[in-house]
Amino acid sequence: MLNGNRARVEEALPDIAPRSDSRESITLKEAAERACSRIAPSWPLDRFAAVNPFWARTDKPVTQVAGELAALSGARMLMPRAWYAQEWRAGRLRPEHLREAIAQSGAAITEEHLSGLLRIDEPKAPRRPLVVDVMETRCRRELEVSWRDYVVERISRFCASYFDDGQAQVRPVREGGLYASWREQAQGDWGPSLFMGLSDYRSTVRSLPNTADEMLAVASSDLGVPANEREAYLSALLLDINGWASWCAYRRWMARLAAKDDDTIYELLAIRAAWEWIVFRAGGEELRVEWGHAVASWPTFDRVAHSARADDWFLQSAVEIAWMSEVSRKLPEGFGVTRPERPTVQAVFCLDVRSEVFRRALEVQSPNIQTLSCAGFFGIPIEYAPLAADSARPQLPGLLAPKYRVTDTVVSKSLEDTRRSRLQASHAWKAFKQSSLSSFAFVDAMGLFFAGKLFGETFGRWWTRQVDEHEHAGLTPLEDTARTPRITSRLDGTPLPFEERCQLAEGVLRAMSLTRGFARLVLLVGHGAATRNNPYAAGLDCGACCGQTGEVNARAAAALLNDADIRAGLASRGIEIPTTTRFVAALHNTTTDDVSLFEEESALPTHGPDLTELRTTLERASTTARRERAPKLGLGSLSDAELHAAVIERTKNWAEVRPEWGLAGNATFIIAPRERSRHLDLGGRGFLQEYRFEEDADFAVLEQLMTGPMVVSHWINFQYYASTVDNMRYGSGNKLLHNVVGGHLGVFEGNGGDLRIGLSIQSLHDGERWVHPPLRLSVFIEAPRSAIDRLLEKHPHVGALVDNEWLHLFQLDTETRAVFARRNTGWTPVAS
Repeated sequence: MLNGNRARVEEALPDIAPRSDSRESITLKEAAERACSRIAPSWPLDRFAAVNPFWARTDKPVTQVAGELAALSGARMLMPRAWYAQEWRAGRLRPEHLREAIAQSGAAITEEHLSGLLRIDEPKAPRRPLVVDVMETRCRRELEVSWRDYVVERISRFCASYFDDGQAQVRPVREGGLYASWREQAQGDWGPSLFMGLSDYRSTVRSLPNTADEMLAVASSDLGVPANEREAYLSALLLDINGWASWCAYRRWMARLAAKDDDTIYELLAIRAAWEWIVFRAGGEELRVEWGHAVASWPTFDRVAHSARADDWFLQSAVEIAWMSEVSRKLPEGFGVTRPERPTVQAVFCLDVRSEVFRRALEVQSPNIQTLSCAGFFGIPIEYAPLAADSARPQLPGLLAPKYRVTDTVVSKSLEDTRRSRLQASHAWKAFKQSSLSSFAFVDAMGLFFAGKLFGETFGRWWTRQVDEHEHAGLTPLEDTARTPRITSRLDGTPLPFEERCQLAEGVLRAMSLTRGFARLVLLVGHGAATRNNPYAAGLDCGACCGQTGEVNARAAAALLNDADIRAGLASRGIEIPTTTRFVAALHNTTTDDVSLFEEESALPTHGPDLTELRTTLERASTTARRERAPKLGLGSLSDAELHAAVIERTKNWAEVRPEWGLAGNATFIIAPRERSRHLDLGGRGFLQEYRFEEDADFAVLEQLMTGPMVVSHWINFQYYASTVDNMRYGSGNKLLHNVVGGHLGVFEGNGGDLRIGLSIQSLHDGERWVHPPLRLSVFIEAPRSAIDRLLEKHPHVGALVDNEWLHLFQLDTETRAVFARRNTGWTPVAS
């Protein structure tokens, strides 16, 4: 089903994550392109998707990348030693974990040495000096801002204006591309002369080369960067403006998914190099001499940065061993459990860690309830064109490109016209709300004019279905229920042949390992979050749906599987769905743990009593799930009714910076039948994917899971990891200070600086402690080791995640009922 998408992604991967090259000399163009390819994409706010910010470097061991980034940018990929010491004092990190970390590595290091590190502050790794750093040491007067910060600020403000998507009143001319536009703008800029003392700035910028290629060539030549240092130097320049570089990398990523290309990241690199050249020319002979010494010192900086915290990785591994050993010890207990033979209800959830809590809450309500899971887009590669919308949006993981279009059907033309006029009338209001004014300052600025709107949102009637306010904007609740999202065509507008529709339906069922034993009711449960005044709201929705809720995917999938003709086609493919089985779409609000059902009316004649009982069961499960989550929200002392009211209030509170904890705490991914983990309480820290290798003869489903959901889960895991270990560079700082940039591109923290990527502190820390312990993902797969090995070899970018220790991989062996760990390209049994 997704083979075409996967092939397209993997064709782009060599440019996104290139293999290491041992050549000492490559051309300047090659060095620049390789530096650009080392920047991972960052999705815009309205399509916010989690991504490993080091994704383009996973072809190297994680420890090596840590040293390189420390040298090039000062980045940190480990927690302070004080955090590991706290884990030690709390008893979560113990001597046996240190010994196991040493044993797995085979290194000549002692337990005493590692425990001693817990009593010593970590050394600060120095970063390579750039021209702006050397200029800083040559300054003869006090400046209000450092040279590095000034350059970043100037580039960032220009990019915010250039890439603006409807927020700014005036934008620079885009003709000619990013570099050409900046070069023209620089001609009239008096700022560097007035504020930084660059008296000859205007004459220097008038001599700027005409193209990005020429600019890089002139800068490289005049600065005397050795050929074997070009890639590293240019990488350091991009890492200085990593936020905007990541935005440009996203533009290139999306272009390449569409078999096109985008060069803005290359031109951004030329702009940053131009500033080095400008400052270099202004620094005089003294700076030239100092710069020569700085370049000669780079290898020394590299060696110090690589060795500074090398031993601390044993502490990181030991903390991860503490977690994974608990899971690997308990998982084999599920080998004796059999799948339910005749469940009355089957509920298919997203593999999201928040679903794990609700699934346990639902399963305890009745032994006749079976829960399953798959990626929240249900394997349907779609884009969605909502009623009266001018464009479509993707509803699938960022790794993939859509193949089909979903539109709202069974609606009158008058309703479409009505909604369009309502949305147009509110356009000016929406544009003002999305201005660069800080979102938390917005209410203060509007004063009494905004009071009526705020009162209505805060104290108005709660409608649990309305998770995404944009999804339902311009429609009354009654009008909204009239919409029926359906797959209507391919992207080019051509209709889907019957066989292709059957193939799509088959792929949906095989993705969730549901090909037999259908219950009378099968729930397809998407998920989303209800929040207000939150630029990162999409980050709480379904990552598998590109930062949208899973409502559209669930409703489209249910309609497809309820189609009698499609079921007949499935029967010819060996999948018999009883006529008594009804698929029902649902949406799990992860902020309140309410579940809403869709399109119940069509099922009522035959399944009315079943749905009535199901609603009651879901309400009880919601209460149980809320009760489990309450302590983390500081609401553990409330009654059930008070708790429900409190979590609803959080969704409407404009000042709430922690409406929910999202995927904080994620640490493991289990690809196996639910029976293996049903007895486990993973505490909302586990991704769960239903998979039965016995029903996957050629391991095509396993291939999809390892190249799709496993990679996406790794992206989520490492976004949380990076945002925690180095929030300054890979997180978005304090949510209270966020200003939306360009309408939806990202945020500034405060009124400037680089574009921020990743998660805010409030998504990771509760004010007293880290709610997200940064652990690399531990993946457990129930499938033959030989099949796993073949797929790792077939897909090098997935194999690199394992072999370079970006995640930990384990196999659940059904024959020996044991757990095996993949280390150093081989398998080792894990002690129980």
